Amino acid sequence: MDIMEESLKKHSIWRGKLEILSRVGVKTREELSLAYTPGVAKPCLEIKNNPEKSFELTRRWNTVAVITDGSAVLGLGDIGPLAGMPVMEGKCVLFKQFGDVDAIPLCVSTKKVDEFVNTVRLISKSFGGINLEDISAPRCFEIEKKLQEVCDIPVFHDDQHGTAIVVLAAVTNALKVVKKRFNECKICICGAGAAGTAIAKLLLTKKVTDIICCDKEGIIYRGRPKDNDALKDLANATNKQNKRGNLAEAIKDADIFVGVSTGGIVNADLVKTMAKDPIVMAMANPIPEIMPEEAKAAGAAVVGTGRGDYPNQINNVLAFPGIFRGALDARAKHINTHMHIASAEAIANLVSEEELNSQYILPQPFDERISKAVGLAVKQAWLDSNKKGKNN
Repeated sequence: MDIMEESLKKHSIWRGKLEILSRVGVKTREELSLAYTPGVAKPCLEIKNNPEKSFELTRRWNTVAVITDGSAVLGLGDIGPLAGMPVMEGKCVLFKQFGDVDAIPLCVSTKKVDEFVNTVRLISKSFGGINLEDISAPRCFEIEKKLQEVCDIPVFHDDQHGTAIVVLAAVTNALKVVKKRFNECKICICGAGAAGTAIAKLLLTKKVTDIICCDKEGIIYRGRPKDNDALKDLANATNKQNKRGNLAEAIKDADIFVGVSTGGIVNADLVKTMAKDPIVMAMANPIPEIMPEEAKAAGAAVVGTGRGDYPNQINNVLAFPGIFRGALDARAKHINTHMHIASAEAIANLVSEEELNSQYILPQPFDERISKAVGLAVKQAWLDSNKKGKNN
């Protein structure tokens, strides 16, 4: 609570974490004429004749919109768009600090999918990319899909893909520590919202054959009553044996546990039922599914959390600034799965074999190499997939 109270005080002093700074001077008649009328008419006409020039003659090339409806904010839930603004401003600060990307927070007052999509579509020409943030599932899946269809710039839901990318990087290096391979592992994912679904889908690209996902109703299986379309799709992609039961059944004999759910739902007894040298990624915030010290005492070989006060923090800031840096530099139209995988590999590779151990599987968020490495990997992945005609 101390940090929360101090943050509230700071916010009242800051009165916002962003401001607009001019890149040009207008202190003389000539400067005014160049930046504004009459000189500005020429770049306007250039863009009219060739809309792609907007990326060369305006700041669009480096500007991302960070957009929310406030329905799933930072573990606080549905607090609405206005209350979500401090988080969106914070996200914009991270974009600038870690990726040198200009970002604008936008809070949209609607929960209607088509209304939200149309609002973003209509303003998308002002930006080089769209970062969707803190939108509840399952609407977030439909919103992202529809926006990707109607926008000609990258649309990326960070709660889904940013989380999945960093988890993939963490698991990649954790498996090296315990000397296991993806295709040999059973994985239990607890939480089937935006993050859990994206994590499962990205892990499936690594030829993992045994993934079981759970939500508050238990194991997700084909034919489960009352599931929405997103959960049905997840059931079809995972749980090949169509097992049923609760979390205890899902985690038994698992090599990897990934938690994006609720604090305190895993105990030492459950960890003890996992396979030898289990990997536990308990990412619920602020209280993980199981505290790291308890997981380690129960036999976990590698433990990661979403918290910054323990080793192996799984933090989206490792991914999204560099992803947009690379996408903007490549003038990408989409951020595809090839780019997701390239991002995860770039993050994982920043931890050398000499450095890698159970307490250090991911680079620290303040490692200045991250954004550049991820950006270059994303740019190259877009160019490669574009050449192969696989840029969707």
